[in-house]
Amino acid sequence: MEFRQVVENRRAVNFFDPNREVSDDLLRQIVDTAAMAPSSFNLQPWSLVVLRDHEEKLRLQKHAWGQTKVNEAPVTLIVLADMKGWEPGHHFVEKNFDSMVEIGMFSEDRRDWFHNACSNLYGASQARQVAFACKNAGFFAMNLMLAARNLGVDTHPMDGFDIAGVQEEFRIPENYWIPMLIAMGYFRSDKTLLPPKWRKSFEEILVRFD
Repeated sequence: MEFRQVVENRRAVNFFDPNREVSDDLLRQIVDTAAMAPSSFNLQPWSLVVLRDHEEKLRLQKHAWGQTKVNEAPVTLIVLADMKGWEPGHHFVEKNFDSMVEIGMFSEDRRDWFHNACSNLYGASQARQVAFACKNAGFFAMNLMLAARNLGVDTHPMDGFDIAGVQEEFRIPENYWIPMLIAMGYFRSDKTLLPPKWRKSFEEILVRFD
């Protein structure tokens, strides 16, 4: 599909065919493509919990306002945003810096500068840490939904859930914010897809405050 078609065809569908699976290989393709998303200093503070098991999805559903798509979709993802994904000594922070040294973007003597820049930009306050994590995880999640649609797979992002409940239910460490859940699968052929919702126009999007 052309990119415009992918964007236009991506819909947050409410009804999934429980009998059509998303294979492990297909899920890997989608996630690998999503991982090309941009992120602050390439820190990539995102992770996924993948739920396929019926009982596990029921455990999630009870914290997600009982939404049936959580359990009907063959795959439901818990998107995690690492609020500490900027800290010096973090495994992926150091791996990221080492990779940038390898390609010639930084020299080893810039490691302290890099750590300080990350701390000042993303660790200055609790609000900045949450914003850092969720902003970048959002880039990844949007890429994931577009990658899925490009391969014929439907999705639905959800923020109607109890974050604390999900965190406790699945023993998710406190350094992770959960910006959304994503149901993934194929739209049920016996259901009717409603027309696309209203979107802001170009003129409505542009603002100034001077």
